[in-house]
This record gives sequence, C-alpha cells and structure tokens, in this order.
Amino acid sequence: MEISEHLKGILATLPAKPGCYLMKDAAGTVIYVGKAVRLRDRVRSYFHADLSHDNKTRRLAREVADIEWIVVGSELEALILEMNLIKKHRPKYNVRLKDDKRYPYIKIHWQDDFPKVTVTRLMQDDGARYFGPYTSAWAVHQTLDVLRRVFPYLTCDRTITGQDARACLYYDIKLCLAPCIGAVNREQYRQMIADLQDFLDGRAEPVLSRVQQEMEQAAEQLNFERAAALRDKIKALQSIVERQKVVFPADYKDSDVLALARADDEACVQVFFIRGGKLIGREYFVLEGTEDAADAEVMAQFVKQFYTEAARLPQQLLLPEEIEEARIIQEWMRSRRGGEKVEIFVPQEGQPQELVRMAAENAAETLAALRARWQADTHRQEQALAELQQALGLAGPPNRIECYDISNTQGTASVGSMVVFRQGVPDKKLYRRFNIKSVSGPDDFASMEEVLTRRFRRWQAADESALQPGARPDEAFAQLPDLLIVDGGKGQLSRAVAVLERAGLTGRVAVIGLAKQEEEIFFPDRRAPLRLPRHSQGLYLLQRIRDEAHRFAITAHRARRSKQGLASALDSIPGVGPARRKSLLKHFGSVDKIREATLEELTAVPGITPALAETIKASLE
Repeated sequence: MEISEHLKGILATLPAKPGCYLMKDAAGTVIYVGKAVRLRDRVRSYFHADLSHDNKTRRLAREVADIEWIVVGSELEALILEMNLIKKHRPKYNVRLKDDKRYPYIKIHWQDDFPKVTVTRLMQDDGARYFGPYTSAWAVHQTLDVLRRVFPYLTCDRTITGQDARACLYYDIKLCLAPCIGAVNREQYRQMIADLQDFLDGRAEPVLSRVQQEMEQAAEQLNFERAAALRDKIKALQSIVERQKVVFPADYKDSDVLALARADDEACVQVFFIRGGKLIGREYFVLEGTEDAADAEVMAQFVKQFYTEAARLPQQLLLPEEIEEARIIQEWMRSRRGGEKVEIFVPQEGQPQELVRMAAENAAETLAALRARWQADTHRQEQALAELQQALGLAGPPNRIECYDISNTQGTASVGSMVVFRQGVPDKKLYRRFNIKSVSGPDDFASMEEVLTRRFRRWQAADESALQPGARPDEAFAQLPDLLIVDGGKGQLSRAVAVLERAGLTGRVAVIGLAKQEEEIFFPDRRAPLRLPRHSQGLYLLQRIRDEAHRFAITAHRARRSKQGLASALDSIPGVGPARRKSLLKHFGSVDKIREATLEELTAVPGITPALAETIKASLE
C-alpha cells in the first residue's frame, strides 16, 4: 500500500520502547489506540504487505493519516494507559463497551457519620463505598427498594443531631430508623449500613446469624415488639437469600464467571457474580467494534475495560478460553486489589466449567433478544426515513437531518441549537450551539438567519480546507444535510431559504419548517402546509428531532444565562433599570427570592406593574 511521506517520517522515528500509539484519520479523529512492548516493531507491522492481516487491519491502515505515541516505563503502564485512552476517545476500530453513558453504581456514603445510600454514575475516591457497575439503573433502584425495607437507611437532608422534636413519615412506615430523634445512635445506625454492605457483597449468613441473636436477646428481655420486628427482618433476608443459587461451598473463592456470544458484528458478554459460594447476581454487557476480532481478543478487551469500571474485583475470573494478555492483566488486577492475587483460568471440568457453559447460554439468549429489539428499531427508522422521502418529495432517504431552534428570554442570552440525526438516530457528537452575536432583542427570525449563515460558512471553510494537506475540518460542518428543519412556520423558513440562496445551495439542501401547534410542515415553494398522518413513523421522527433541538437550545440558553451572573440577570430584563433593580433587591434581598416571588408579591414593589411582573417572572424562570 502507498504510504504518505508524513507517515514514512513518523515510522522512521518510532522508538523501540514500550508505550501506546494513537492512529488518526485525515480529520484528526482518533480511530485506533494500541499498546506495544516495542512501539517501532508493532506500529510498522500495520503497513507491511502481510497476508495474515484481517480486513479490519487493512481498512485501518488505509485510513491512517497521522500517528502519535506515548512512551511509558513498563508493559503494565502501557496497559493502563491504553485502557484510559480507549475510554476517552472510543476509537471506532477498537473493541469497546457499547454504552456512551456511565454505568450506575450503588454508593454508600461511608465517610459520613450517618451514611446514606444513593445511585450514582460517577465513582470517586471520596471515602464512600461503591458496588457495581450495573447495566440498568431501573434494576438498581428496584434492588434498593427491596433492601430498604430490610435496612431502612436515611434518605432525607436533615443534619442528624438526635434531638429533633419529631421524625418524618418514613419512620412511621418503618422505612427509616430515625436517628434524627435519637431512636438509634450512630453506632447502631452504622452497624445496619455495614450489614447492608455485607449483603451486597454476598455475605448474608453473618448478618442473619447476628440478627437471630439480637432477636433471641430481645425476647429474653421481654422486648417482644423489637423481637417481632427482628423476626420479620430475618424472614425478609431469608426470602432474598433463598433466591440466590448455591453453586460452591461457602469458603470458595469470590469469582466472576464470564462467557461470550457473538452474531455478525455484535458481541455480548455475560458475567455471573459468585460470592460466598452463591450466585448473587448477573449482568450482561454489549461490545462494539468486534468485527474480525477473535473471541480471545474481544474477551481480553472486555476484561480490561470492565474491571477498570468495577468497584471491586473478585479473587478469580473463570473464562471460556485463554486470553493472550492474561499475565499482565493479572498483574494489573493484583495492583487494583491492593497486592492480593487475582487468578484467571479456564475451567476444564466440574461445576466451574458448567457455570461457564451456563453463562454462554445466557449470553446467547440475551444477544438474540437484543438483536430482535435492535432490528425492530432499525425497521422503524428505515420506515420513517422512507415515509419522509415520499412525503417530502426527496430524491433519496434523508440519512442526515439537521434541525435548528432558537432559545432566549425576552431577547437576552439568545442561543441557537443545531442537532444532527444520522440514519434516524441522534449523533450527539455533531451537535453544536451558537451564541447569538448580531441580534439584539427578541428577534427569532434574525437569530435563525445568523445561525444558519454561520453554519454554512463553516461548511464552505471546511470544504476549502479539505484540499489542504493535514487539514482537520470540523466533522459537524464538513457535510451538508439531506434535510434541514427549522423550528417554526413560514417566517423561519423564509430566512432559511434566503441563507441557502446566498450560500449557493438552493436545490442541494432540502429545507422545511415544522410548526409545533398543528404539526404542519411548510415548504419553500408551496402555499399550503402538509400534515402527515397522526401515527406516521415519519411524523414521530420529525417530532423527536424538533423536540431534541428545542431541548438542546434551552439547555444552552440556561447555561449562558447563568454565566451572565445574578446582577446582570436583572439588568438584562426590559423595563428594569437601576432604580427598579435596587427596589427589587431591597424588597426581596436576593435574586433567588425575586425568582420565587409570586406576581402579587412582585407588584407590591413600587414601580412594578402587572405586565412588568410577568416579564420579570419569565426572565428569571
């Protein structure tokens, strides 16, 4: 294959040291991250005419326009850096966990005197204790709903002194121990939270044994009400424990059992969590970028990425086959466990092998169900695009749709939004926001014209820069849309048409206006608007795109407005000058109090008319 002079220069200077390399395409996007014990040998191998290269490697080599590398001190450091770079850049040629959002964790705020239990997507080194990750936030909340009936932890924001006059409703319905009124002390409350942690760790027997002893002591002391409450707690705990399947003796190592299922370009890994000899839970994770990758490579990438996210690591992993980097992965996992050994092995017989087989069956069933759902979604998207093509008279399906909206408050902090849908799916990395610069006052038509003018100037600049060597045009602007939607009717549409005419794009970009009230579609060359059938998939897609543009515009507007500061929030309200601002602040004390005031309270301030009160409320909402 032909190699550019730029790449030849890079390949000639690669060091023979351990490190990571980042391969980039012509736009400067990182498309692959790898690691090597000797960077020079590994990176050069991609550009050899090697018949053993798979299709994915050949495609990657053809796309590479630039390469960066980072030298590290050891193979272990290279492994850790590689995982962090994949997580940061999500390169399309790497095998990676298929989820753009962070996974949810159960967080126990152990650093507090009276710890709460919450759900979070961000694991921090803050003294709290974390459990997870889980794939479903809904399932996590369902789990906590059950556990809270057994371990009634705090959920309020009270400062716990033990001297409050009365407890809240949760104490009455037995969903809180009420440390706020001194019903339990700090040690008793923390013991309950410690029991909850043990339970989440799969160590239920010590908790049951201790609660059994407490019940018997309460009965001996004739405290029958407490004994009855503890008896009910034991029953609730036992009902949960009975659903956990015993698979090994209680002293068996804490283990995770992993298995893989694949179909076409998709892969699913099922994880069984074995704690205290019991199967206490299972999760599935979907991976992307698996095309042409061997099973062992997919599993190795999953292990590295998943256990980077995992709050706790087991003593051993049971896998369906050997993975190439087992030694260095074990070394890394050992460092994460504070020096405790982590073993990775492939069971050959008995119950461990049976568990791997069960995990594989579950992975296959899960992937089949997911594929059926994805195919149904894809069919709906294809149907929606086909309907829009026919209804709007387009030459082909609108595979790239852009929608624009304007958000402001009485003409202040105006922001325009641009959202992009590709193949009927939002592509959020291509979203852009525009702070309105040339328009003063609440003129949405002029604001829309400014936004579209700037968007197509960026396209022209990207089109010209693409001819320059080493250029990296913004991907959001480098392509034209198949369909451009403006949120509004004839007025907004006419501004869009004018911009396209000035940019010389008339006929190249289809444009419509979508009016929200009657869901009418306006065309540049038709007098009458179009209404799609109420249950049309095409209409659903248009509504979703329009609503997403509106949401993104409002979010950007609020962020911009908050940056302007509290004083300017009042100064920018039409009709509120220095004297009225002073009166309002003197009367209410702060902008927050003004924001919370009713219309009647606002009009009680000298100089504030009912009409101005409504403007103030709208501006500060």
